[in-house]
Amino acid sequence: MFLGTYAPRLDEKGRIILPAKYRDELASGLVMTRGQERCVYVFSQREFEELHGRIRQAPVTSKQARDYLRLFLSGASDEIPDKQHRVTIPANLREYAGLGRDLTVIGAGNRAEIWDTEAWNAYYAEQEASFSDTTEEVIPGLF
Repeated sequence: MFLGTYAPRLDEKGRIILPAKYRDELASGLVMTRGQERCVYVFSQREFEELHGRIRQAPVTSKQARDYLRLFLSGASDEIPDKQHRVTIPANLREYAGLGRDLTVIGAGNRAEIWDTEAWNAYYAEQEASFSDTTEEVIPGLF
């Protein structure tokens, strides 16, 4: 499970060093793709394969499902971390998410998310105000 918040930097070759707590889970491979809210989703290879199995069950006759699959999978890139635990974020994903040098990587349970730090801070500030009010609506009976 991916948890926490980290602040790596993007190097001049478009690489980041994976947070230490994520390295074991991602060591054998990972998949990066477009995420919602203009971030990059990072899945372990195993989790992505499970997710893809669920996605494949969407009806081909649904335009909405086809559109989602096209955007989600066309941006996907599989990577294997190097010996220094670095991975390259493909240029198309860096552009999609507006990634600058300063990044924020957050754990989101079954995935990590890579955000431009300014974008993350703005998103966090906007969402934090309503965070305590939405628990019961989003996940009934949680607390």
